[in-house]
Amino acid sequence: MNPLSINRLLREPLVHFILLGAALFIGYSFLKPGVEAESPRQIALTLDELGQLEMLFESQWHRPPTPDEFSAMVETKVRQEVLYREALAMGLDKNDEIVKRRMAQKMQFLAEDMAAAHEPTTEELSAWYAKNSDKFALPSRVSFRHLYFSPDHRGAQAYDDALRALPKLAGQPEDSKLTESLGDRFMYQDYYADKTSVSLAKDFGPQFAVAVSKLTPDSWQGPIESGYGWHLVYVDSLIPGRVPAFEEVAQDVKTAWLGARKEAAWQKSYRDMRAKYTLLLPVPSDHATGSSTAAVPSETDKLVQDRGAPR
Repeated sequence: MNPLSINRLLREPLVHFILLGAALFIGYSFLKPGVEAESPRQIALTLDELGQLEMLFESQWHRPPTPDEFSAMVETKVRQEVLYREALAMGLDKNDEIVKRRMAQKMQFLAEDMAAAHEPTTEELSAWYAKNSDKFALPSRVSFRHLYFSPDHRGAQAYDDALRALPKLAGQPEDSKLTESLGDRFMYQDYYADKTSVSLAKDFGPQFAVAVSKLTPDSWQGPIESGYGWHLVYVDSLIPGRVPAFEEVAQDVKTAWLGARKEAAWQKSYRDMRAKYTLLLPVPSDHATGSSTAAVPSETDKLVQDRGAPR
């Protein structure tokens, strides 16, 4: 290798990292010869941990860290470890709700990760989809124009006015100019495209959504009541709901399958862990100032709670 190539190689950040890691390893071995296990007063960082620090820096700043920046990151990690160990020594982790919540969360993640390690075959996903295809059903969609009759303007006559206007629209196209003289201005849209029953229910109310889904396309029909008043409706497109073929939603099926597997793994793992413990709950005493404690099997926890024992 010529000198130019060697100089170029020495400027590579990865080489810097490897050399730094090797120096740390050699220095540690020199200072602590023959020590295989880390003592409570030693903090040993692995090459993987140092590499993660560098990758974290590069992902944020899009460049390798300088030696000073890298040293600062190492010291930050050391400070965290020092504080963590000192906190454990002082028992600060005991009866700390945040610590308990975090540790419980990590246990759940561990249980779920076991399920995620298995890569499903197409046959497994297809069989699971056959039993859960209703979860992937595509809702019906409707596109329509409506003519609005406002109770605020017409009072109790709004329904009758809509009913009288309907014969005048018989045979008229949905964009007939006649609609401008028959109805009232609507505060939102006159035309709605590709709407599901769920979105229609949010916009107009459930009663209106159900009624529109039952209309025959290509004619003015109604009156149909919404949360705003009365409407004559012209449906120009109605796409029925359907269950898609597995091939159309294969990736979504895999995501849902993995979620179901994680949930099942977590539930089983928790049941196994819960079976190891007996819950003790205070039971109200007959004496005014007394109380007693009862052992409650896991299956009957809820029964005792429902009888009034504090939770």
